[in-house]
Amino acid sequence: MLILGGILLAAAALAFVVTLWNMLAWPGLRDAPPAEAGQVAVLIPARDEETTIDGCIQSALAQGDVVKEVIVYDDHSTDATASRVRAWTAQDDRVRLCAPVPLPPGWYGKPFACARLAREATAPWLLFLDADARLQPGAVDRVLTEARLRSATLLAPWPNIVCGGFWEKALMPLLNFCVFSFFPAPLALRRNDPNLGLAHGACILVEAATYRAAGGHAMVRHELFEDTWLARRWREAGHIGVCLDGDKVVKVRMYRSFSDIWFGFMKNFRPAFRSEWRFRTFWAFHGVGFLLPFLLLPVAVWRMDGLPVVAAAALVLASRLLMARRFRHPWWSAALHPLAEGLLLALGVASWRRWNSGAGVQWKGRTYRPDQDDGEQPKAAEDPSRVE
Repeated sequence: MLILGGILLAAAALAFVVTLWNMLAWPGLRDAPPAEAGQVAVLIPARDEETTIDGCIQSALAQGDVVKEVIVYDDHSTDATASRVRAWTAQDDRVRLCAPVPLPPGWYGKPFACARLAREATAPWLLFLDADARLQPGAVDRVLTEARLRSATLLAPWPNIVCGGFWEKALMPLLNFCVFSFFPAPLALRRNDPNLGLAHGACILVEAATYRAAGGHAMVRHELFEDTWLARRWREAGHIGVCLDGDKVVKVRMYRSFSDIWFGFMKNFRPAFRSEWRFRTFWAFHGVGFLLPFLLLPVAVWRMDGLPVVAAAALVLASRLLMARRFRHPWWSAALHPLAEGLLLALGVASWRRWNSGAGVQWKGRTYRPDQDDGEQPKAAEDPSRVE
């Protein structure tokens, strides 16, 4: 057990060091004075969002004159989303409803919705905002000012992930753990390496001219994990993109039930990895490094050579507690780490089986498969989102 314990301890120690670095050195967005009027278009893709769209639009309009327009793309909703948006268009002439068009071959739903929204926008900056996200007071001023100060043409504030019920509080904090126990966020601010591109799709600001010149969401038209891949393609094109702690800028309640969490993460899990070995490496590292120490703990505490295993489990819990403090999640979510990690690994297997078998993953009434790609990515001038 001593050798195995040493391996587990090394993995846990590495994750703890990365976590501590992120929690201490990853900056948030600075306070900012009001920006010039008419600088930003808030663009909201919405598919069956009748229960969330009102709060999203309200938070966007409350940003003040810096918001030139709020455009919502009704992505073939089957509920009252469109009628809710029309009610807002009657109250404020900045709000517009973008009618749906058929989804072209080779495009996934959200990238196409974002591309259509960008086509309609006239402001010099575009802020893509999920319907379940809520901008905090002064958020647009802060995001726009921060982008300019950092000479960034893409800025993605990582949102405050709001958790309501038990399963949300038990499982959703694991999203931050999966990212910030691996991803060196402070290093990504110093190096514009494409591999260090990161974004959360709940809120992404881009400079409109750069976005259109680069090809916009056509660059990620066939991605379910479109946010981070957009950030990476952005950097590949030589543009500056950054991701900052947006805890005080935007909040999002991503899922509201165990079922939503399961299918939401299954949609992204396997497709997030471009290769089989990357997926297997991530899955194995979590299984061995972050779950196995807890499975061995009942035996390890009674053995003289089990101390490294105990230390590994303690470091994993320490990482979780650091994040719980930073992101203001309940401390007991860290105590439930073995349960959450076990469910994550099971979810990964389910996502892998559906994706690799060709059955595809499902989300909001659509099925996405790896064989839906239509080959070459369209040039900006041939972007199918520009249909009339």
